[in-house]
Amino acid sequence: MKIQILGTGCPKCRQLAENAAVAAEELGLDCELEKVTDINEIMKFGIMMTPGLAVDGQVKSTGKLLSVDEIKKLLGGT
Repeated sequence: MKIQILGTGCPKCRQLAENAAVAAEELGLDCELEKVTDINEIMKFGIMMTPGLAVDGQVKSTGKLLSVDEIKKLLGGT
């Protein structure tokens, strides 16, 4: 599984990355966490607001700082 954080490095983007890492760890997932900071790469995902969260290349959230629990639900946890 590949989790991508889409954002230029703002505080919300950094917090989303931390929350995603905690969520994956708590679920025991074997995944790669990638921060996508290049605006041209972010635009390829078709999002207009950051931070964004993509799982295996599919956008799951945009413009919102998700909590650890919200991310766990997106990753297939409870």
